[in-house]
Amino acid sequence: MIERSLDLEFKFKLWRPFTAALQQYKLVNEGDKVCVCISGGKDSMAMALLFKHLKKYSPVHFDVKYLVMNPGYNERNLEQIKTNLKKLEIPATIVSTDIFEIANNTEKSPCYLCAKMRRGALYRIAKEYGCNKIALGHHYDDVIGTTLMNMLNSGSFQTMLPKLHSTHYSGMEIIRPLYFIREEHIIEWKDFNGLEFIACACKFTENVANSHENSQRLKTKHLIAELKENYNPYVEKNLFRAAENVTLDMILGYNYEGVEHSFMDTYEEDCKRINQAILDNRIEEKALLKADSEHRAFVYDDSLNFEKENVDGECDK
Repeated sequence: MIERSLDLEFKFKLWRPFTAALQQYKLVNEGDKVCVCISGGKDSMAMALLFKHLKKYSPVHFDVKYLVMNPGYNERNLEQIKTNLKKLEIPATIVSTDIFEIANNTEKSPCYLCAKMRRGALYRIAKEYGCNKIALGHHYDDVIGTTLMNMLNSGSFQTMLPKLHSTHYSGMEIIRPLYFIREEHIIEWKDFNGLEFIACACKFTENVANSHENSQRLKTKHLIAELKENYNPYVEKNLFRAAENVTLDMILGYNYEGVEHSFMDTYEEDCKRINQAILDNRIEEKALLKADSEHRAFVYDDSLNFEKENVDGECDK
């Protein structure tokens, strides 16, 4: 019944946006073997069920491997994950690692180190299974949150792409099939089916009542909600749209493959090209004729222009 709700109550909130992202960005293709990564939270569990459903009905032939990479969850969280896997009938493999142990014994950026090691472990395990794609559970709200966080905190315009090729593993891609799915709809699906998932399972934060109230990501989420309510009801859509609507000739610069580019690099050449186009197409002449036909002549008042030349060619004092 939980899986069936994807076709019924959540057809337009989960299933359709899921398949739309797969098609638009060509995330799953013929012959792919996808490693679906399950952290145990609501997003990755929903993604796993969507893939299970897709595997049954998709005309595209692909293989899927469901993976729970255990970085060192406590027993309660691990049991909750196992319970949900059984309830959703997801045939996952749990691979245990010592990532939490290593990350939490460092005084320098444990969260950064943990994330880096978890990503590295996912690549190694996926490669071992013969997968060429790793599916992560980032959704629409993660995308716009990341875009705004980069702008406000690092002064750069970067977004979270729907797919990304690994720079360390040949033929391996990260894909984000929940790209068009809103977090609120995943929560609706969870509550509708009476499901309970783990939140943050990190040992570094579990002593703070499993809370991320001071995290930049949560602050950004609250900021977006405030902007939506008090500034523009379409702010979320506009943030998402901005990442695919960048006008390169109206930005100061950009970075491509580690090389910095400035608008000044081509400014003089662009000016020459624009001037030539104006002359070739008689744009200025046409603009003046159009203005003359639509407007009255300008009226000039030089009574306050103290430097206007007098009749003898000398400036008035």
